[in-house]
Amino acid sequence: MAEHKTITYQEAGVDIEAGDRLVDLIKPIVRKTYGPRVLGDLGGFAGMLQLEGRLDLFRRGRRDPVLVACTDSTGSKILLAKETGRYDTVGIDLVAMSVNDLITVGAEPLIFLDYVAVNQLSPSQVAEIIDGVANGCLKAGCSLVGGETAELPDIYRPGEFDLVGFAVGIVERRRIIDGSEIEPGDAVIGLPSNGIHSNGYTLVRRLIFQEAGLKHDSMVPEIGCSIGEELLKPTNIYAKPVLNVLHKYRRKRMVRGMAHITGGGLPGNVVRILPEGCAVTIDTNSWTIPPIFELLQSIGVERDEMFRVFNMGIGYVLIVHPQSENRIIRYFRRQGIDALTIGRVRKGSGVEIK
Repeated sequence: MAEHKTITYQEAGVDIEAGDRLVDLIKPIVRKTYGPRVLGDLGGFAGMLQLEGRLDLFRRGRRDPVLVACTDSTGSKILLAKETGRYDTVGIDLVAMSVNDLITVGAEPLIFLDYVAVNQLSPSQVAEIIDGVANGCLKAGCSLVGGETAELPDIYRPGEFDLVGFAVGIVERRRIIDGSEIEPGDAVIGLPSNGIHSNGYTLVRRLIFQEAGLKHDSMVPEIGCSIGEELLKPTNIYAKPVLNVLHKYRRKRMVRGMAHITGGGLPGNVVRILPEGCAVTIDTNSWTIPPIFELLQSIGVERDEMFRVFNMGIGYVLIVHPQSENRIIRYFRRQGIDALTIGRVRKGSGVEIK
């Protein structure tokens, strides 16, 4: 056989030393999410969290705890981060997408893990992403206990990357919220979104950059900032205010169902928690639809399609007993969340957008 030149892993496209530099950069970032339940340090093969003992989580005791797990990605919103060179918000989005799903059953987020795949590892760029993930975990009240960074030049083109997140939480079985107790007359409470959040960006990019011909730095008077800044606003994380409400009203079980408004919008997500024989009517006059959605619709999307794809200004929904409606709204507002009644449960099936 003819002799061949030796090739290193770095020459093939994977820089092991860059990975080591990244770990050094993110260790202090990750540690800020640690509470007393986290065991060990970053860099091991697995993350650990203590579930028993003197911990605050169990101060009232849990007789039948159930683990809850969710996974999601940031989707094509990451293309905006690549194009603008701003990576500090998509990590928050990553946490939000899983944690907001997790809390719909009443679970408390415990731990989060991330997976970052890149063409070529830039420690500073990935550290900025992980800083966003850590900030998201702080907002959610969970710990970032591990993750994986994969350098894959054979799969991703130069500059490309992808993000996936995994959240694990816990709920007492008797306190699981599954929508089964929802009945006609219940109130539908909406919590405002922070804009588009992390769904529908394939359509958003088509409308904004192709149909309208806007640039990332294009200023849009109606939204009060550049279009790139608006589109990179991170997804609201609802964990702490929602769990505070569940804790305050845990004895009377006033909250009967919850939905995270992601792809599918209000009709596609609220319907997932309705028991047989129940329908919901949403009154769109009950809140002000944010200007970014009005802009998207004006470029060329039918109203029904807008509500089917986007959250339209409502990022999270709670269905509650009518006697508790006003108290829960007031409690959210004391937490700085502008909650409001957006609809009502009735007999029937499906979700009607009026």
